[in-house]
Amino acid sequence: MKQLLNVSNRRSTGIWAALIFLVALNLRPAIAAGDIIRSFAGETGVWAGTVIFASAIAVGNVLVPVVAKRDYPNHVAMATGAYSACITCGSALAGLTASAMAEVWGGWRHALAFWAVPPLLVALLWSCRIVHSWRAMAFGRTPEEPFAVPSASSVSDASSEKHDIAHAGESMASLLRRPMTWWVTLFMGTQSSAFYTMSNWMPSVSEHAGFSATVAGVHLFVFQSIGIFSGLLIPKLMHVRGNQVCAALTSSVPMVIAGIGMMVAPVAMPVWAFIGGAGQGASLVVALALIAMRGRSASDTVRLSGLAQSASYLIASMGPLLFGVLCQLTGSYTVSLAVMTAIAVAQCAVAMLVGRSDE
Repeated sequence: MKQLLNVSNRRSTGIWAALIFLVALNLRPAIAAGDIIRSFAGETGVWAGTVIFASAIAVGNVLVPVVAKRDYPNHVAMATGAYSACITCGSALAGLTASAMAEVWGGWRHALAFWAVPPLLVALLWSCRIVHSWRAMAFGRTPEEPFAVPSASSVSDASSEKHDIAHAGESMASLLRRPMTWWVTLFMGTQSSAFYTMSNWMPSVSEHAGFSATVAGVHLFVFQSIGIFSGLLIPKLMHVRGNQVCAALTSSVPMVIAGIGMMVAPVAMPVWAFIGGAGQGASLVVALALIAMRGRSASDTVRLSGLAQSASYLIASMGPLLFGVLCQLTGSYTVSLAVMTAIAVAQCAVAMLVGRSDE
């Protein structure tokens, strides 16, 4: 809690107000209001609630690179890794316990509504942070500077402000003209496409390989949960040789290996779930960190984050659909897995480009 309260909130009261509404950011299922509506408001509520919390997740995801860049300018990758670990843990835990809770509580509604509780707890923590920041600003100081004595953080913030001013005139048009904008978007798009495709189809592929439905569910849990650890480890590679090529490539290759493995030796699905999950967890951290690192100012980072994530999730939404259509047309998973592996290879190619700074 001490570390949470010690982070400054000088120039972005609006961002924190938005985060209070978005509460857990991406602890799936996300915000309490949407979750409760989805659980108890009938058929219409299912759609309305989904739109509410899905919108909150989307906006929250856009804000994360901005917050990471501003509050942890020297530790962007580690801050992003911690965030990724939290959302991955939440997703894996929710998926693992959903069936059991539904059985114990006599239906899916109460099991789903339970996940409105964690966001409320997280909202309380964010509220404490905002109150602390407001009190500090009321006395004309920042939370890190109790007696207005210059510190290393204040020097860093001053430098950051000068950098922001230098690039304040950059517009969306200039952002669209930068090749790096599209490399970041393609990297996140290919990563997200593979992740959501496997999250939807891995249990079916596992069952087709001869595993029971229960074991197939465990494979999915491994795929999603192992990313917690790989996401926390990948920041160690984010500055090898002064760029992010090593981290981007290291996080991309495992999905290629997993895709080939699922085609050649599907009986070893637990191994491919582990390898693919490790790659996906790491590449998500790299993708989000790159958004923060490639943004040239706070406002530029907001625009880049919004553009890259909107376009990349649009790309990702086609992945599960394409996988299913190809499976239906061919009568097997081979072609579908081949296409997914090709997308993973494309991610490796983009990694070589997005990892190089465009400054």
